[in-house]
Amino acid sequence: MSPGGRVFEEETEATNRILNEGIPFIIVDVKEKVLSIKENDCFLLTNPEGNIPWGNGRGLGFYYQDTRFLSCLEFSINGKNPVCLTSTVELNYLESLECTNPDLESDGVKISQQTLNIRQLRLVKKGLHNKIRVKNYNSFTVNLNLQFKFDSDFADIFEVRGLKRKSRGKLLRPQFEGKNVILAYIGKDDVFRQTKIHFAIKPSSVEIGAKGAVVVFNLKIKSFSKLSFGFYVEPIVGEDTEKKIKPNFGHTLSNLKSSYKKYSEECLQINTDNQIFNRLLARSRNDVRSLVIKMPEGRIIAGGIPWFMAPFGRDSIITSIQTLPLCSDFARDTIKFLAAFQGKKKDNWRDEEPGKIIHELRRGELANLNEIPHTPYYGSVDSTPLFLILISEYLKWTNDIDLIKKTKINIDNAVNWIKNYGDKDGDLFVEYERKSEKGLDNQGWKDSFDSVFHIDGKIAKPPIVLAEVQAYVYYALRRMSQVYDKLGEPQKSMSLVSWAEALKKKFNKEFWMEEANYLAMALDADKRQVKTITSNPGQVLWTGILDENKAKKVAERLMRPDMFSGWGVRTVSKLAKGYNPMSYHNGTVWPHDNALITRGLKRYGFDWATEEIVTGLYDVATHHAYMRLPELFCGFTREEGSWPIDYPVACSPQAWSAGSIFMILQSLLGISSDAPNDVLYINNPILPNWLKTVELKGLRVGKNVLDISFRCENNTTSFTVPRKEGKIKIIMEE
Repeated sequence: MSPGGRVFEEETEATNRILNEGIPFIIVDVKEKVLSIKENDCFLLTNPEGNIPWGNGRGLGFYYQDTRFLSCLEFSINGKNPVCLTSTVELNYLESLECTNPDLESDGVKISQQTLNIRQLRLVKKGLHNKIRVKNYNSFTVNLNLQFKFDSDFADIFEVRGLKRKSRGKLLRPQFEGKNVILAYIGKDDVFRQTKIHFAIKPSSVEIGAKGAVVVFNLKIKSFSKLSFGFYVEPIVGEDTEKKIKPNFGHTLSNLKSSYKKYSEECLQINTDNQIFNRLLARSRNDVRSLVIKMPEGRIIAGGIPWFMAPFGRDSIITSIQTLPLCSDFARDTIKFLAAFQGKKKDNWRDEEPGKIIHELRRGELANLNEIPHTPYYGSVDSTPLFLILISEYLKWTNDIDLIKKTKINIDNAVNWIKNYGDKDGDLFVEYERKSEKGLDNQGWKDSFDSVFHIDGKIAKPPIVLAEVQAYVYYALRRMSQVYDKLGEPQKSMSLVSWAEALKKKFNKEFWMEEANYLAMALDADKRQVKTITSNPGQVLWTGILDENKAKKVAERLMRPDMFSGWGVRTVSKLAKGYNPMSYHNGTVWPHDNALITRGLKRYGFDWATEEIVTGLYDVATHHAYMRLPELFCGFTREEGSWPIDYPVACSPQAWSAGSIFMILQSLLGISSDAPNDVLYINNPILPNWLKTVELKGLRVGKNVLDISFRCENNTTSFTVPRKEGKIKIIMEE
């Protein structure tokens, strides 16, 4: 084979792994933790020292609209790297770096280590704001040479993740004008992209080369004095027509703090007797806020940083459901956004069909060139029924009938998609099979190419019928029957009930494995059961499709040691032939998966199992930086003295992991809402032994507002209602 042929094969293989096989990132250089901050559609990813090393294989950079606008940002002082004392991204939008100096020499004068303090603060808002302060603790004046290296490869996020391209656009020679360095690129899509770096003071020198720009500041700092300056990195796509306001670091920081404070005050106030758990709640609340992006079509929650910083139908929907009691605005915005992109035609390239809800939307160069189908891409079999569930849940919490009426056509189209396109062979089951050359092989939430496999390890052949998808469809039909009844269409309502019941009957027959006392994860192209023991049936419990006598068996099976790691329920049993605790979907533990499982377990009254999973996830959060639940973590068994092991390229923060704790708390407290009838249901609340009191202040049910206090004494959880505004009724269910 010719060298050119090998290169082509490597390009094709990398592309397939990213697009068809669902690989989040091809691991090249994963050696250390990373720091990430984000606001709207800008985010920064650096190493713990705050650097973006030139040529790094970790995906570090400053990103905007699916493009890396800085691929190098390195800082040195008198030719040496500063010593990082600490770095933090405790605030989602601020990176804080405290550094000192190693031994330095300047003009023959020795500057001893730890006599300079170098502080860098970085913000993201419409760009990257960088403030530097150097303080001299020596008894003499110091002459310092501060050097910054900047470069940009303008890589599309899919390139960063490992996708290989046959050709790229043209990188232009960097320019230096006054106080500005300009990096530029003309893409194959004919879009002119620029990285403009504006300096507050004029650099002493600027060197332009093959690796970008080296910018030097020669500074003189008197004894026990300090000097501050900064720069602003502005990403520009296309024509630079926006009227510019001179960036002010202090004002930008103040505005971001005010924005988060306002958001926090508008959310449901949750306080417990466990301060560590309170930190987890606050962290998760802020993480969800940080992932919101604003686009011309509206606001939506992005999937996660860094690989999925884009609208994702499934992820945005589930996060919105998880956070409905916290803040219903997320659900409202998600419904509007996804309705705007609902499928309108059959388009195999994008796996689009009329009425189908999107999987993913991208805006980078590869999307513009149609080299990837994400414009948007519709390869998600569950986004459409989940969209209907979200609409129903939103109505149940808000009684916003006006929005429901406005989206009536979208509801109709989604129901019709399930019937006419989702169920391709008319057997009541919704299945998937990729049509797009560059689409996903698997189109459930476990979308890795090898995530649906038989007990002998062989990959199941499509069309695939996933267990949890049938459960979502059942739940969607049941809930939509209530919505249609509310909209004055009783016949449509009754037809959906009949459809749902027929599906339930067939599901319990076709998916139940008598010998295993468990549900098959799927049916393959021949309608054979995929008998591998997985977490998929755990999500089935949430919807109520499973017969009561089978639910107990599923719950018990989920909690056996081969499934429950001690930290959470694994995606795949340790006993399965394809189990790998370090794989993306075949043995790891996902917090959002466990949150949905606990909701189902609580629904069927399995309090003991609910408490075990919740406690495991709580312990995971205490072992992670910033009290943040990760996207996923490895499925190794919990041993005495062990810690949960990170998945090396997990997103952090990630939307449905951040939202998980709110769904978990809702499950523990047994809360559900019926705002159209001014009713709040509380079903057998339970609190684990590490949580004695929970106070909810400002819980909104339609136009009603109430405070509820839960307390656990002698293993019994009770509640009181200190405040109630409106005609809300509280019904205690057993």
